[in-house]
Amino acid sequence: MTTPSEPPRWLTGPEQDAWYAWRRMFPLVNAEIARDLSQDSALSEADYDVLSVLGSTDGHRMRISKLAEMMHWSRSRLSHQLTRMEQRGIVRREDVAADGRGAEVVLTEAGVETITTAAPLHVESVRRHLIDILTPEQLAVLAEVGETLRIRFGVERKT
Repeated sequence: MTTPSEPPRWLTGPEQDAWYAWRRMFPLVNAEIARDLSQDSALSEADYDVLSVLGSTDGHRMRISKLAEMMHWSRSRLSHQLTRMEQRGIVRREDVAADGRGAEVVLTEAGVETITTAAPLHVESVRRHLIDILTPEQLAVLAEVGETLRIRFGVERKT
């Protein structure tokens, strides 16, 4: 960080190109994938994020506090999202019987069916709008950049 007495470190041409690419890449790709997700599966990105995390857990369930932490969402944001998903019958909240201190969110049968149907369509969209456009070398660089930033910001790697 610069102090008031230090001159700003302006971006060089290549740095400006990289910054511009970063700022434009994500919204463009994400908008296409989000549009496909909505059209193909009637899901929002937030719906899909919750469903995909729960769909990959044993028993399709997770403590709400752990899910919020894992997704880097506030508990309030997650609570509102879960309310909308409960109204559609794809998740439900349950008290944790073992300790009575918290609640879990659980995929319903409809939720399991929803993510099972949506996932192949979503993956195809990701391929069409990102993966299949880039060369293997470009994908490797993109993965490396993502790993570097993940480590820098102290985010746990999720498999």
